[in-house]
Amino acid sequence: MISSAPSPFPPETVQAVTAHMNDDHPAETLVICRALGGCPEATSARMTGVDGEGGDYVVTVNGAETPLRIPWARPLTERAQIRQEVVRMYREACGRLDIPPSGETGH
Repeated sequence: MISSAPSPFPPETVQAVTAHMNDDHPAETLVICRALGGCPEATSARMTGVDGEGGDYVVTVNGAETPLRIPWARPLTERAQIRQEVVRMYREACGRLDIPPSGETGH
């Protein structure tokens, strides 16, 4: 589900964030979707959007793509907050799945 509220982030920010996550952090994105998105059986995931309320993803489950929305812990208004929130989510997801963080989410 995509938020109907106006996004505080311009399209170029959304594109940069989603490209970075999909190109540089696909494993971390999958961990987040498995643990926080309620899709433990997902075999792949990609970020498709962000706004002030959450992130949008598409996960592959049993060969079929399914849209998924994961809300932030709090509303975000600045680009730097997105990175902080994604790192927080990844660490929380690792804890829920009882796996060690990869240490690659520092940028």
